[in-house]
Amino acid sequence: MKNPIQLIVCISAFLMISGLHAQKTIAPVTYPETTKGNTIDNYFGTEVPDPYRWLEDDRSEETENWVKAQNKVTQGYLSHIPYRDQIKDRMTKLWNYEKYSAPTSHGDYDYFYKNDGLQNQYVLYRQKGNQEAEVFLDPNTFSKDGTTSLSAVSFTKDGSKVAYSISEGGSDWRKVIVIDALSKEIVEDTIQDVKFSGLSWYKNEGFYYSSYDKPEGSELSAKTDQHKLYYHKLGTPQSEDKVVFGLDTKRRYVFGYVTEDEKYLVVTASNATSGNELYMKDLRNAKNELIAVVDNYDNDYAVIHSKGETIFVSTNLDAPNKKVISFDFKKPELSNWKDFIPETDNVLSISTGAGYFFTEYMVDAISKVFQYDVKGTKIREIKLPGIGSSSGFSGKMKDKKLYYSFTNYVSPPSIYEFNPSDGTSKLFKKPKVGFDSNAYESKQVFYTSKDGTKVPMIITFKKGTVLDGNNPTILYGYGGFNISLTPSFSIVTATWLEMGGVYAVANLRGGGEYGKAWHDAGTQLKKQNVFDDFIAAAEYLITEKYTSSKFLAIRGGSNGGLLVGATMTQRPDLMQVALPAVGVLDMLRYHTFTAGAGWAYDYGTSEQSEEMYEYLRNYSPVHNVKNGTSYPATLVTTGDHDDRVVPAHSFKFAAELQDKQEGNNPVMIRIETQAGHGAGTPVSKTIDQYADIFSFTLFNMGIEELDAPVKD
Repeated sequence: MKNPIQLIVCISAFLMISGLHAQKTIAPVTYPETTKGNTIDNYFGTEVPDPYRWLEDDRSEETENWVKAQNKVTQGYLSHIPYRDQIKDRMTKLWNYEKYSAPTSHGDYDYFYKNDGLQNQYVLYRQKGNQEAEVFLDPNTFSKDGTTSLSAVSFTKDGSKVAYSISEGGSDWRKVIVIDALSKEIVEDTIQDVKFSGLSWYKNEGFYYSSYDKPEGSELSAKTDQHKLYYHKLGTPQSEDKVVFGLDTKRRYVFGYVTEDEKYLVVTASNATSGNELYMKDLRNAKNELIAVVDNYDNDYAVIHSKGETIFVSTNLDAPNKKVISFDFKKPELSNWKDFIPETDNVLSISTGAGYFFTEYMVDAISKVFQYDVKGTKIREIKLPGIGSSSGFSGKMKDKKLYYSFTNYVSPPSIYEFNPSDGTSKLFKKPKVGFDSNAYESKQVFYTSKDGTKVPMIITFKKGTVLDGNNPTILYGYGGFNISLTPSFSIVTATWLEMGGVYAVANLRGGGEYGKAWHDAGTQLKKQNVFDDFIAAAEYLITEKYTSSKFLAIRGGSNGGLLVGATMTQRPDLMQVALPAVGVLDMLRYHTFTAGAGWAYDYGTSEQSEEMYEYLRNYSPVHNVKNGTSYPATLVTTGDHDDRVVPAHSFKFAAELQDKQEGNNPVMIRIETQAGHGAGTPVSKTIDQYADIFSFTLFNMGIEELDAPVKD
């Protein structure tokens, strides 16, 4: 019996969900056979089987054959969904518009990124005065399939030289190329094996970068845990590059950068994703040594500016929401630090440019921006174009104008030119997208989690949507690593909204929306709070009849993939579809791969203590799939070149689900080839992936067809 959904007519709409059923019978899927091994680990006297350990070997023929077999089954299933191409065609059409970045000045040129619409990678252009812009670097020419992307780009202070890094196949390992900016000719041999690094020039002589020694075994999955800062002097081979920091004591993350005035080298060092040491060196005398400003990992520190001998630092020391302090370089002791911009009730992000400091505060995940002078005096609040997220307000201190972008879930990012002398803004670039933003609305709500904590969530939907529980809904979350989810536009979300879908984003604990306390409330032995917050968000959407369990999908990537995996194994009844992407899913072994040990601040490790082991074991998705349980229709997604969250997490989780699933809900894994954790993924691959995700989602909600397109 059809359970009709009210269709909201919109001139720009092309797809609307129709043919909605309360139940749908789906033929069982025959999965590839996955061999079970005999590996058993012992944790504090408890034996834990790991039958799919062999899938961790990303170089083996057996793993390669398993990947091919799984992809064949997945693509065979997806190919029978009648509207898969329909969704892909519409997403492609929506995606096809010009996209720009804000310009930055180097030497005599302004540089900016542009994508004509469907180019796999953004192109870096430059423009001199009013002359016609020219292509400077086009990563679309770096490889035939568009899988080589442009990463960091760093100019010398005078703009005469540039170092840029490239990623091949989505890997975090980079190559660095140095060219003469005027002639675009390569200056010297390529620097190899750079990872988790910026590129920071000192004068025109050379630059600082970070990397690990290439690991033994697989470079995609083997542990890398001793990061080092190097200095490369132009004209010398990489083999002669000097280790500046990182030889004495093992640290997992080391970064170095030179202040804008080129007086100081700043080095930050840490063993986790939260808390860092801070070192500095006066570069005006070659004999000077690095000095330890902070020699512990208790808090976060970042040098944001220097003026003469005065150093300005953003920190959460005694300020969970962050503040800016200043000190004299000759007297760096904490006792000499002075508050420059004090902490407020909202989380601070700081930038500098045009002789000013700009504070962006998150007020319930919404941006507010203020301007301060070099004495720490508040000049004004900057009037933003609406309610949403701003970014930018940064540049050189000598710049006369700055740029910022503004966006929310229904408004594509527009770029504004900002005059710091009077605080006025004017529109610089507004994209022309075939999406009617005025037909949609976002609503922020606050719901109550299991322990009584109020959690914000932004729900976006078509105006006039009837709240009858029949709206296909995607609930998205992350909840970790102090990362905040603020409103932003994407064509992927726009496509979902055009089809009549509801899109909800919950600002879970573990994120950074309310500072360090909010982050810490979702870490280690409090990680369950994050899952409880997500479950409560789903229950709110169901109670308020935005959707129902039959029409709810949950989605998240990386740490958010863990969120989805834990939620679906704890509450498989709550949703119809689960979409874990590049997820951290084996919580007993995550720290043994690549740089995973650095995530221990958020997770703890199974080796840390028996209490921590038991806590991890109780929610680890791979270890909590139970025989005879009906799990939601699941599409696991990962990339075969993901060397941040290795694909073995996803492989093992999919194998467990396929082995133990009760009923006919399909469990699929989609493994993208020549792709990593997500950054630099070609547009063509992104469109293909989300067409598959959306068609899988709707099909498993019982939706048989989508309305035919109408003219825009």
